[in-house]
Amino acid sequence: MFDIGFWELVLISVVALVVLGPERLPHAIRSVAKFVATAKGMANSVKEELTQELKVQELQEQLRKAEQMGMKNLSPELQESVDTLKKAAQDVQRSYGANAENLTEQAGAALKPEEPTSSSSVSEKTLSKPPSD
Repeated sequence: MFDIGFWELVLISVVALVVLGPERLPHAIRSVAKFVATAKGMANSVKEELTQELKVQELQEQLRKAEQMGMKNLSPELQESVDTLKKAAQDVQRSYGANAENLTEQAGAALKPEEPTSSSSVSEKTLSKPPSD
C-alpha cells in the first residue's frame, strides 16, 4: 500500500522509540492503530456505497435499453421487477381513482345549494321593529 520495505519500517520504529521514549510509544502505537482502523472502515464504506450506486446506475441503463427495445428479451430478474412495478402502479391508480370519485361525490354534495329558509319573514320582523332610542 505505502511501498515501505522492512528496513524503512525498522528505521521508523527506531526514530519513534528515540523521539517518544519507551513509556509513550505503546500509547502512540495504539492511537495510530485506531486511526488506521477508522480510516480503513471509512474507505470500505465509501467503496460499498460506490459499488451500490454503480449497480443502481447499471440497472437503470438496462431498464432504459429494455424500454427502447419494447420490453423484449429481458432477463428474468428485470422482467420480474418490471411486472412488480406495473402491478404496484395499477394498485396505486385504482386506489387514487376510487378516492378521486369519492371526493368528487362529496364535493358535489357539499356544493349543492341548500333549500333557502324563509328569509322574507326575517326581513319583515327586522323592518317592523321600531328603532329603540
